[in-house]
Amino acid sequence: MREENSENKNPESEEKEIDILELVYKLWSRKKLLLVWALWGVVTGLVIAFSIPREYTTTVKLAPEYNGTSRSISGGLGALASMAGFNTSRSSSVDAVFPQLYPDIVSSVPFATSLFDVVVEDKDGNNYTVKDYLTTEISSPWWGGIMKLPGKVIGLLRPKEEENVDADHQTSNFQLTAEEMALVTALGQRITANVDQKTNVIIIDTKMQDPMVSAILADTVVARLREYITTYRTDKARKDLEYAMKLNDEAKEAYYESQQRLADYMDRNQNLATRTAQVTRERLQNEASLAFNLYNETSLQVQHAKSKVQETTPVYTILTPATVPIKPTSPRKGLILAGCVFLSIVACAAWILFGSSMVEEYKKKGKKPEEDSEIEYHDFKDQNE
Repeated sequence: MREENSENKNPESEEKEIDILELVYKLWSRKKLLLVWALWGVVTGLVIAFSIPREYTTTVKLAPEYNGTSRSISGGLGALASMAGFNTSRSSSVDAVFPQLYPDIVSSVPFATSLFDVVVEDKDGNNYTVKDYLTTEISSPWWGGIMKLPGKVIGLLRPKEEENVDADHQTSNFQLTAEEMALVTALGQRITANVDQKTNVIIIDTKMQDPMVSAILADTVVARLREYITTYRTDKARKDLEYAMKLNDEAKEAYYESQQRLADYMDRNQNLATRTAQVTRERLQNEASLAFNLYNETSLQVQHAKSKVQETTPVYTILTPATVPIKPTSPRKGLILAGCVFLSIVACAAWILFGSSMVEEYKKKGKKPEEDSEIEYHDFKDQNE
């Protein structure tokens, strides 16, 4: 039985080996064509690689500070979650903006529009606002203009509508123009923020076609993000400080007025020894003492509110500061070249193995009806003769 099975299996394996060898031989016999297609892949890859503008990326890493005592999932569940890459600790302080929400803040419309007026400087020393730089200085590959050509033609064919352009137009986050929305989308693609789930380190990347602009914009994004988080975290404490300072100013004014009333009364009644004069003087002195105590208490509250603002102000450690990148991060010319050559070889192999035979079969099927009709015509002619 074993011999029979081996005999049954051998022909199949031999057929498979023969088929593979036949395919390899067929490809080797057309090696010149494969070489030509590979050369075309090299040319295509070089054209694509050198047509894409260079992009420079600046990376900044921040480590936020946590306020309050932390509590985490204890036991084996916490260990398993940590191994899976999830941070199980949560701050007990009331803070709705966790590091996991920082990417949403950076990609929000208000944050993007706040960067429009930021002044950046390119490597040649020219100054632009971010809005002007994205509008006039960003270049695209040559095929981008070809792809936009149909839209431009359609735009020319449409009837022109009168646009009411206000010279004093100010950006409104509630209602953006089409141009402003396009700029927000472009910034969202060029500025990204990610959070390491294990360490909660914030990673901010900015990608621009000029290395100096990329570094300046990255530093500005970090400063704006810190300002936004600081404003949120200290908002309650700053409001308490403003209220304490208001009470302190009122108490100070009341204390000075009570002191002035007591001094005026003492000046006018220096030689009076009546009981009424003594009672009035004691009353004014008590009012001045109460006003002083209130003023002293509100001054202490102001100092406590100031310390509270300082306590709630978050501190960020910059692990990787913004530096001007030296080498471009894209395009990856070697990868593009290798991909184009690989696709060309695969396409050529598919044509040799399958495409050419399919075309030949199609041509044969198309010729059969014509040949049959010619044979029938000759037979009919011979019979008549």
